[in-house]
Amino acid sequence: MTEPLLKATGIDAGFGVAQVLFGIDLTVAPGEIAGVFGLNGAGKSVFMKVLAGLLPPWGGSVELAGRDVTALTPEARVGLGMGHVPQGRQVFPDLTVEENIRLGAYTLRRRDKSRYAPSLATVWERFPKLYERRRQAAGTMSGGEQAALAVARALVNEPSILLVDEPSAGLAPLIVADVFASLRAVAETGVTMLLVEQNVAGALQLVDSVTILQTGSVAWSGPVDELDRSMLAARLGIGRLLAAGTTKALKKRTAAKKKAAPAKKKAPAKKKVAPVKKKAVAKKSAPVKKKAAPKK
Repeated sequence: MTEPLLKATGIDAGFGVAQVLFGIDLTVAPGEIAGVFGLNGAGKSVFMKVLAGLLPPWGGSVELAGRDVTALTPEARVGLGMGHVPQGRQVFPDLTVEENIRLGAYTLRRRDKSRYAPSLATVWERFPKLYERRRQAAGTMSGGEQAALAVARALVNEPSILLVDEPSAGLAPLIVADVFASLRAVAETGVTMLLVEQNVAGALQLVDSVTILQTGSVAWSGPVDELDRSMLAARLGIGRLLAAGTTKALKKRTAAKKKAAPAKKKAPAKKKVAPVKKKAVAKKSAPVKKKAAPKK
C-alpha cells in the first residue's frame, strides 16, 4: 500500500476557549486530489490553517511524506514541499504580478537560487496571461486573475502538495470554470492537491476523494465514486436544485472516466469452418458369375 503524502491524525484545534475541530483524521495519497466539503462554520478553513502551520493544533499530528511537521513553521513546511493557496487569495495589491511570485519563491531562492529562473519560466508557461501582465499591479486585476496569481505564487516553490482554500469564492461562474480548469491542469502535472470548496458541484468533477466536515468532526470520508448523493445533500443541507447539480456533476465525472479509460481490444472473431461434406462412395456391385455353358 502506498504511504500517504499528507496525513492528519486526531486534529483538535480552536481559538481561545472555543474548540472548532474535534479529532479530524485525513490522508492524501500521492497524485490524488482530495476534497473537503462542509457548511459555513464546519471548520474547513481552520483545518487548512492547521495543516499549513498557521494555527497550532491543540492535539493530534500532521505528517508530510512520513515526517512529523506538527511543530514546524509555515516556512519550514513550504521548504519541505507544501504549497498553500489561502482563502481570499491574499495577493499583495500594490506589488506587480512578478513581484508577488518572487515573494512566493522566497524559500526556493534561499535554498537554491539557480532553480528560481527555470521554475518561474514553468509558471509563465502554465499561466501565459500572468506573463502578459507581469508588470501590472496585482490589485488592479480581476478576481479570476488574482486567483490564478495565488496558485502561481504557490507553485513557483515546486511543491509536492498544494493546499487550496476556497478558490472559487466571490467569482463569477464562468471565471470559476477557468479556475477549476487551471487546477485540473496543475494536478495533471503530478502535483497532489487538497481542495476546500463550497462549490460542491464544480469540485466533484475534480476530486478523487471526499471528506465531509460537520460541526468540526468528520461526518463521512471515502472515494468520490462511493459517495451517496442523498447523504451528500443531507449532510450539506442543500436543496433539490443543488442536489440535482451534484448528481449531474458526478455523472459527468463518471462519463469522463469511462471516456479516458483505454478501450479493451476485442478478440478476433473465430472464423467458422464449414463442415466438409463427404462424397457418397458408390458401392461396388458384386461380380456377376458367368453361367457355365451346357456340355454337348
